[in-house]
Amino acid sequence: MKPAQYKSLTKPGKEILFKDKGSKFYGYCFPVENEEDINQALALLKEKHHKARHFCYAWQLGKTYDTYKANDDGEPNNSAGMPIYGQLQSFEVTNCLVVVVRYFGGTKLGVGGLISAYKATAKMALENAKIKTHTINKQIQITCEYDLMNKVMRLVKELNLNIIEQDLKIRCKFIISIRQNDFNKVKSRFEQVYGLEVKTLE
Repeated sequence: MKPAQYKSLTKPGKEILFKDKGSKFYGYCFPVENEEDINQALALLKEKHHKARHFCYAWQLGKTYDTYKANDDGEPNNSAGMPIYGQLQSFEVTNCLVVVVRYFGGTKLGVGGLISAYKATAKMALENAKIKTHTINKQIQITCEYDLMNKVMRLVKELNLNIIEQDLKIRCKFIISIRQNDFNKVKSRFEQVYGLEVKTLE
């Protein structure tokens, strides 16, 4: 079953600071659409924190959460990137980059200490961000003669749908957005009206 909705950030989160045994961990999260956005955000942070040793991060992309990456940036294997990624999963957020910038404080934390510090910083960063839930929609195109326009409009109103585009020049053409979960049911309601041409848009 495909997810019917996804969550993303409305804007970059506030900088947060977590301290452990003298080490400082700065947490950030950014809304991103692609790897170019991710590289830009990382470059900005590297400029801002040019004395920091580690820029550990994780990101997730796609409405169906299909692409992700975790990076330890020189910390022991799986002690930084994966705990950050775990928080992306826990908050169920996508199209999002979480970066934790670490300044070493002189005392080693050990792998367990690093895992909990990176996890806590990522969690705080996401808790302080504005997260919005979006429904995943599909679109259909309906073409018909003028005399069927009222029937289309009635169904749109009854089923509480959104018309994305309409063109009423020679024949009537509508592009309608439907929640993925209701798609087949709604589409078949239009298909039952004799004289409507109904086409799924990819």
